[in-house]
This record gives sequence, structure tokens and C-alpha cells, in this order.
Amino acid sequence: MSNTTSKGALAWLAAIAIGLIWSYIGAFDPAVWLMEVFPVFVAVPLLAWTRPTFRLTTLVYVLILVHAIILMVGGHYTYARVPLGFWMQEVFHFTRNHYDRIGHLAQGFIPAMVAREILLRKTPLQRGGWLFFLVTCVCLAISAMYEFIEWGAAVSLGQGADEFLATQGDPFDTQSDMLMAWIGSMLAQVLLARWHDRQLAGLGVADRRS
Repeated sequence: MSNTTSKGALAWLAAIAIGLIWSYIGAFDPAVWLMEVFPVFVAVPLLAWTRPTFRLTTLVYVLILVHAIILMVGGHYTYARVPLGFWMQEVFHFTRNHYDRIGHLAQGFIPAMVAREILLRKTPLQRGGWLFFLVTCVCLAISAMYEFIEWGAAVSLGQGADEFLATQGDPFDTQSDMLMAWIGSMLAQVLLARWHDRQLAGLGVADRRS
């Protein structure tokens, strides 16, 4: 591993650590904070463990960092109270705080590039329609699983789950969340595929298009 790569990895870890500390200090509800940022505690050790043998592209690491920041901000304020969401509500005359929609858009956008990279590097799948379709399906499956987790939290915690769910009285919140993840997964592939392919080429991943 080069010095530049090592410094980049340390900077990435430092950004995560600083973000977690900021997010926890003064968090609106520590229990909700833990539930919201829990994916960060799972992803960081997993990425550190796999990096020596399966280093991802810089693009994907940066996207994962962005996703972690979105989760940490949501954990600090709770999704229904993030100031950015109130700003959007005022400017665009929304009826509620829509920061959670940003979170669910990211839930499709970022995992799409992770799934794309793994499928291209670890399977015989070629670039093209089937790759686009399967990446989208993976993201929808992740979104559905997250909604199951939220459902479980609602059943287990009762009224105490309101801050975690952040439905804000929307009876179609689950469907809207999955729609945003679906849109995010397609946007990521349309906007970033070529950039991603160039970085994959730098790692020696050949273009297998027939």
C-alpha cells in the first residue's frame, strides 16, 4: 500500500471518527442515535477488514463516507428535526421535514455503486442491462430489509419508535422511502457508471462487455 493510499485511508477513518463524536455529543435521543448510526459501526470494521484483500475504488469509499455523514446527521438531530429538512420545508413549502427522503435516496444511490463494484469484480456479470437491473434489485432488497427493521422497531418499542421511524404522520412513508431508494439506485448508475468504470480499470478490472 502506497503512502498516499495509507494517508487517504487514515483521513477517511478520521472523518468517520470525528463525525461519530460530533453526532453523539448532544444527540437528541441517544437510543435513536445508536439505531440510526448502527450501520456505520458495522460498515467501518468490515471495510477495514476487507481492505487489504479487496480494496474498493476511491469513488465508492467516498460515497460510503457521504452516506455515513447523512446517517450521523440524522442520528444527531433525529430525521424529523434536521435543520436542512426544515430549510427545505420552508423554501419549497413542503408539508413536513423531508431529510429522511435524502437518507433513503442515499440508501439506493450509495449501495448501488457498492453492489455494482462487487458484481463486476466477483461475478462473470458483464456491463449492460442485466447489471443495471440486478444492481437496482439489490438496492430495493436492502431498502425492503431496512423497512422490515423499522417495522420490528415499531413493534418492539411501541410509541418510542416514532423518532426512529420519522414517518411524521405519512401513511405511505414506507412506500415513499422505497421509491426514493429505487430512484437513487438508478441515478447512481446513470450518473456515475463511466467514472466508476475508469476507476475499476485502474484496479485492473477489465471491461467484459461483449
